[in-house]
Amino acid sequence: MNSSLLFSRIFFTIITVIFFTIYSFAHPEGAAFTNTVIGVICGLIFSLFLFAMDIIFRRFNLRSFNIAVLGLFFGFLMGQALLLILDAIFQISMIDDRLHSTFIEIFKIAVFILGLYLGVVMTLRASDELYISIPFVKFAQTVQKKKDIIIDKSVLCDARIIDLCSTGILDNHLVVPRFLIKEFYGEVETGDEQSKIKAKRALDVIKKLEGLPNLEMRFNDTDFPDIKDLGSKLLRLARLIDANMITADITRVQMASIEGIKIINVHSLSNALKPLMDTGEFITIKIQRYGKEPRQGVGYLEDGTMVVVNGGGNYIGEIIEAQVLSVKHTSSGRMIFCNAPDETGDGSHPQFDEGDYEDNE
Repeated sequence: MNSSLLFSRIFFTIITVIFFTIYSFAHPEGAAFTNTVIGVICGLIFSLFLFAMDIIFRRFNLRSFNIAVLGLFFGFLMGQALLLILDAIFQISMIDDRLHSTFIEIFKIAVFILGLYLGVVMTLRASDELYISIPFVKFAQTVQKKKDIIIDKSVLCDARIIDLCSTGILDNHLVVPRFLIKEFYGEVETGDEQSKIKAKRALDVIKKLEGLPNLEMRFNDTDFPDIKDLGSKLLRLARLIDANMITADITRVQMASIEGIKIINVHSLSNALKPLMDTGEFITIKIQRYGKEPRQGVGYLEDGTMVVVNGGGNYIGEIIEAQVLSVKHTSSGRMIFCNAPDETGDGSHPQFDEGDYEDNE
């Protein structure tokens, strides 16, 4: 919790406690001490209610909030207009002289709520037709519009993003924050040697992305000076502009799930696009090391997929043609289990155990 939010909560807690305490003194029934205790308790309970509402509405972004407020304004005007028309009808027809006043009041309240509801609903449904701009907020389509995608620092250090953007799948949706570029320039000037290399590579990737035709990559100038952590800044910006995020950092995925932001993981995307291997298919693999069990060998495909070969321990350093037995999907990718040419192809080799390699990726 940042200092601004903590200050706001303490301030509103004090205000609500004072308000309820003063209200209890305004009713002299009972002892003064009892009224004070009741006021303090009621103030604290109401403060907890405010904090609960804050938690509930944490996932709502500023754009949706402003559209809802605008809808309430239009609904209020519509409700007032309906009441004026209703009063005019009653006066002309003199119906109010023949009806009970309580029924008329209830009917007017229902008409006002109807106008309020219609104003909000119609504003939300027509949000894509609103082009009213308030400083830093633009009312645009929120239901059917595809969300922008904020690019993360870890992705800019990965050259695969260039190939991904070249496919056209991210056209007109990629957003690069200016504070991220500023961070890279700072690392180039004052960082260690490894950080300088990564920062220069990231800046080079940005330049190449700018040169891609039809990508239409955009830069966002919004910054949050009160936030020092770069990851928190990215999450705050994603919530502010109602955008998704693309990253290659697994910790960012965990943080975003708490904040309610959708994350596109480059590693998961890469694993999902790896070619499938069918049982019985033959693959060419170089055996690089021994496996966990006797006579097992381990090799790797070009995309990094681990291949465990029964009988492959006899071919260390050699390239062989192995037969696929099964493909195991793990959280970190795929593992392929095969038989060497001199092994049986039924997958029943006693030394074959997929569980030994579950945590080896």
